Amino acid sequence: EHVICNLGVVGSNPTRGSPKEEVYLCKLPLFFIIIIAYSCKRINFADVNIKTAIYMEENKGLLLKSAMTYGLVMGIFWVIKYLFFIFSNTVPSLNIVYLGLTLLVPFIAYYLTKRYKQDIGGTISFFHAWRFGTMLYFFAALIVALEHFVFFQFIAPADFLSNSINQMIDVLKDSQVSTEVMEAVGKTNFTPIHMAIQGIFNNIFYGIILSIPVAAILCRNNETGNVGQA
Repeated sequence: EHVICNLGVVGSNPTRGSPKEEVYLCKLPLFFIIIIAYSCKRINFADVNIKTAIYMEENKGLLLKSAMTYGLVMGIFWVIKYLFFIFSNTVPSLNIVYLGLTLLVPFIAYYLTKRYKQDIGGTISFFHAWRFGTMLYFFAALIVALEHFVFFQFIAPADFLSNSINQMIDVLKDSQVSTEVMEAVGKTNFTPIHMAIQGIFNNIFYGIILSIPVAAILCRNNETGNVGQA
């Protein structure tokens, strides 16, 4: 009788605990289920973030690779185009051909950007297309800059740069530019490497500007018909 009284009241189950312990034991499996579900959810989110990061890195790699490849195509076109400018010194009519090919550059950039859009699935955002166009002009400018240097260093007449500077000063005078600017231009020592580097910056600037309408057109012609956001 003493043992039974120590374990619990007569008629009760001596193996059962207090009501608080029973509630705790009932909620314990649910607590573990919530923890496991939350952990799995975090793992899924982590997997999605990892996959997104990998896709973005691959997309950036494709952007650079495609810009270099298509930039080579554009650069070769610019090299051929500049040959007409070089030979226009002896055959002035070739300068018309050079100007005509120069007017084709934005259309070629549009075609190459459209090809890149097809390479990545047919959908592109404005900023993505603009970045590609700018990089396209950049790599093409690097290629044609070599031809610029060779021309100014080895092909152009000795007085070619000086005559070009004088023509530039005449244009500045007609534009009513201040005398300080004209004097600064006249004192500048233009060398072949300087002209080549200046050509790179000029072409990049043109690319930044001319890629805006190209990107605006291509991002509105996506498969969805909407302007992309990323």
